[in-house]
Amino acid sequence: MVQLVPSRADSSSHVAFRSMFAARKRVFVDLLKWDLPVLNGQYEVDQFDTPNARYIILVDKDLGHLGSVRLLPTTRPHILDSLFSALCAGDPPRGPEIWELTRFCLDRKLRAKERRAIRNQLVTALVEFALDNGIETFTCVAEASWLQQILNFGWQCRLLGELQPGGTSQLGALAISISAATPAALSAGGIWCSLRDQETSARCANG
Repeated sequence: MVQLVPSRADSSSHVAFRSMFAARKRVFVDLLKWDLPVLNGQYEVDQFDTPNARYIILVDKDLGHLGSVRLLPTTRPHILDSLFSALCAGDPPRGPEIWELTRFCLDRKLRAKERRAIRNQLVTALVEFALDNGIETFTCVAEASWLQQILNFGWQCRLLGELQPGGTSQLGALAISISAATPAALSAGGIWCSLRDQETSARCANG
């Protein structure tokens, strides 16, 4: 069984949130070797994990982490405008209808088939969150290999500037447009996988 846990940063004492922050440490610090702060040697938590952040977490029946993503309002400091504004040809997009996607995290314990299913459910949950909350655009910063995957999902998105060297790879910034047509576009690309519908959820969980 896969459960969706959308919430706010002030719920970080919840077991699902501890599980998410621990998974972020295993992925971004232990695996990818990003230079990030680690709390108590267990949890990857940075300056953007504030009460203004929103999180979507997919967990198993025991609230163990499967996948998660952090959303930051662009009306406040966020990663693109604070750390990577040079990735944009102009000013980084900002506004109440524009949110930034960060820390898209798939748990290291997942096998390839499971990773694809959780990825699709997480992308779908992001779009449903956007449509429910008047969000018209997501922005994000990602390495070149992940950017290519995002561009191929089928939704409408564009690079905000040229790719630039970053760490061991190239980095780029994207703007992803969200509208009533996005679910159909993602469905055509084989991505759409809603947890709101039990039949669809079962198909997603089975890959």
